[in-house]
Amino acid sequence: MPIHVKLDDLLHERRMTLTELAERVDLTLANLSILKTGKAKAMRFSTLEAICRELDCQPGDLLGYEGE
Repeated sequence: MPIHVKLDDLLHERRMTLTELAERVDLTLANLSILKTGKAKAMRFSTLEAICRELDCQPGDLLGYEGE
């Protein structure tokens, strides 16, 4: 899939663990893990909003597009 999630990079930059983010955005660690590894097929805007709020970023900071 040409869309990729840069959650790992953002977490590293902010010195935050996936577990801490999961608690802050009220998602399960398993669901965030699926998102982080790029296995997610969809994401709710409310989830995107919560992640961006907690990581103080824009959606474009979290998502990338790698065309062919």
